[in-house]
Amino acid sequence: MPEIIGIDHIYIAVSDMQRSERFYDAVMRVLGFRKNTFTIGGDPHVQYFNRHFGYVIRPARTARDHDAYAPGLHHLCLRVATEDDVRTAARALRAAGIDAGEAAHYPDYAPDYWAIFFTDPDGIRLEITNYRQERRERHDRWEPLSE
Repeated sequence: MPEIIGIDHIYIAVSDMQRSERFYDAVMRVLGFRKNTFTIGGDPHVQYFNRHFGYVIRPARTARDHDAYAPGLHHLCLRVATEDDVRTAARALRAAGIDAGEAAHYPDYAPDYWAIFFTDPDGIRLEITNYRQERRERHDRWEPLSE
């Protein structure tokens, strides 16, 4: 069976392309993503990408508020290397005009869990967290852990 080795891309449908593009331009610039645009089926798409995956916004076809507690996407969490990177991202996002919270420690989630939270213009909840020890062990010791 082939092993999934990562997420290739994420598509988000947005209610207002211009508003969302301004928001994501600020967020993704802070996080080191690059940007390109393209059209599929007559619909404009904006892709933000780094070496690992792409994050694409496209126009929604129906108007509906996002509900994080309805079936579907609850939130999307991006990972940075360290706790300091979480703090740096929080400061940089706020400096770019994004309403991101302060970096905080969440020991109920994991002993070394640090994160920030913010919301896109359509109510999609976004999180940035550090690469925690549990995740590192899962990655580095997959075979022994699965036995």
